[in-house]
Order: sequence, then C-alpha cells, then structure tokens
Amino acid sequence: MMERPRLLFLCTGNSCRSQMAEGLCRHFCGDRIEAFSAGTEKHGLNPLAVAAMAEIGIDISGHQSKTLDDLAGVDLDYVVTVCASAHETCPVFPGRATVIHRGFDDPPKLAADAANREEALVHYRRVRDEIKDYILNLPRILGLSD
Repeated sequence: MMERPRLLFLCTGNSCRSQMAEGLCRHFCGDRIEAFSAGTEKHGLNPLAVAAMAEIGIDISGHQSKTLDDLAGVDLDYVVTVCASAHETCPVFPGRATVIHRGFDDPPKLAADAANREEALVHYRRVRDEIKDYILNLPRILGLSD
C-alpha cells in the first residue's frame, strides 16, 4: 500500500476553518490522506465549529488548537491555506510541501452580529458545507483519484 500524503490545513488561529477541514478530511479521505491542522497562532477550539461538525456526525471536540511549532518534524506533502491571512503570512516549508490556497469565509466574523446561537450557527454550517465540498474533491485535485 502506498503511503498517504500528509496534508496540513493552515489558518490564522486553528480554531474553526482549519479544524473543520481536518475533521472533514479525516472522515471522508482518511484512507487516502493524512490530515493535520495548525494556525499561525493558537486561538483555541471554537465551540460553534464543534457544534456544526457534530450536526453532520463528525466529532472534533477532542481536537487541540496548534501552531506550526507543534507539528515540527512532520514531513508535509501539501499545505492548504484556508484563510487569506494565513496564505499571506504562510512560511516557507522545507522539503517538498506544495502550498495551495483555498480561502473560506470566517464564520466568527460572519456571526459577529448574530442575535443568538442558532443565528450564528447558520454561518458555521454554510462554511462547513463549502469546506466539505472542497474536501470531497480534494483527492481529484491532488491527483489521488482511483
């Protein structure tokens, strides 16, 4: 069996988008891709991201917010930046890592004026579903399709 490529989802705070992407990738593509997530900073795991993922049966409640330093020693094949800030400040990765940018809207920013949790979750669900669509196409994008 061929070794799975290692892919890092990189965002600013590793609290929401990159965490959802890691969980979705592990769930849908775990047999073909080894997924990680990190941020340029640590902001902690966003509880509304956890809730939005739980709605589709994916538990990311055990994830930890990480920075690139926490993944030192992991030889990456791909880095997918999921926000503009991370893409703009993306460090140079040693070795063969290919950097891909696929930005998604920031759910906490979108939900800033939400009147309640349910209204806020609408934004998290939309972004979760957009990330899911991307993840479902990721093997093809990376040339890993059967």
